[in-house]
Amino acid sequence: MGKANEEYDALLSAHTAVFKESENLEGSCIKIEGYDFNRGVDYSDLVRSMVSTGFQASNLGDAIDIVNQMLDWRLSDEAISEDCKEEETDLAFRKSVKCKVFLGFTSNLISSGVRETIRYLAQHRMVDVLVTTAGGIEEDLIKCLAPTYKGDFFLPGAQLLSKGLNRIGNLLAPNSNYCKFEEWIMPILDKMLEEQNQKKVLWTPSRVIARLGKEINDESSYLYWAYKNDIPVFCPALTDGSIGDMFYFHSFRNPGLVVDIVQDVRAMDGEAVLASPRKTGVIILGGGLPKHHICNANMMRNGADYAVYINTAQEFDGSDSGARPDEAVSWGKIRSSAKKVKVHCDATIAFPLLVAETFAARVKKPA
Repeated sequence: MGKANEEYDALLSAHTAVFKESENLEGSCIKIEGYDFNRGVDYSDLVRSMVSTGFQASNLGDAIDIVNQMLDWRLSDEAISEDCKEEETDLAFRKSVKCKVFLGFTSNLISSGVRETIRYLAQHRMVDVLVTTAGGIEEDLIKCLAPTYKGDFFLPGAQLLSKGLNRIGNLLAPNSNYCKFEEWIMPILDKMLEEQNQKKVLWTPSRVIARLGKEINDESSYLYWAYKNDIPVFCPALTDGSIGDMFYFHSFRNPGLVVDIVQDVRAMDGEAVLASPRKTGVIILGGGLPKHHICNANMMRNGADYAVYINTAQEFDGSDSGARPDEAVSWGKIRSSAKKVKVHCDATIAFPLLVAETFAARVKKPA
């Protein structure tokens, strides 16, 4: 009898462990369900269904929600502070004050077709500040002179080298493109040096970039639209790429051109510090320099209010590229109260979908 009781107690304990009562999540969590293709194919509904799909689809759905909150925000949503300026008490003014949007991206995305998505945002003044790497500058300009082609991730490097073809993932950039770039940019650098010497122009990376956007004069270029719409483009490592090669060769051919990075860090940090009373939102594609430069500038104002990261880097090597938004919170680069998410996904997939359901969805279609 004692053995039977022991077995019963053990069974009861096992049953209790397996069939533990759950906390009720109804109404507090989104129910997981995917898109029903029996409804037909509606791409907008399909993307909107991501948030309830799970895994990185849900993170993308959350990113879309956060960017829409970023774009919806107005100063009029906030209570009037006692120490605000007089104009900030005016309701019409408060309704006109929007979130300041920083967009950062790595050079490979300009080599890819995401360039056209970024150009769209600059063309329609949908973002306020752009930050990229040297390749993100030169590849935009080079594409106005000659195309990049689809290749394959597994093309042999030695064979490509012998053919004068440079591989960027599964893209091919003919070396002749860079020869055309040299022919195009050298006379501009000559002119910039002349203006420095004769007119005392102080060149900074952002001023150089704006000048190149003006000179390319091509509507397919995001730099052209950034110049035309007075959107600053920051690149503190402007020499780290083909454009740096051009500076190098130009320094022998016609020496003396100076590019001041200190004035640009002041300008970049000022974009964040002087944003008040606006909130700031950051959208960062990839990692590295653009990610840190944007986050560090926002540290100067006690952190960004919205943050969306899209990249495939992992955090376990301690890299800033792989760090989740919460690490930036510890530095004061993103506010602890901020709406934030990281989408672990190739930005060439995620970002066009995000733009389709945020920025582009707000543009009225022509009648």
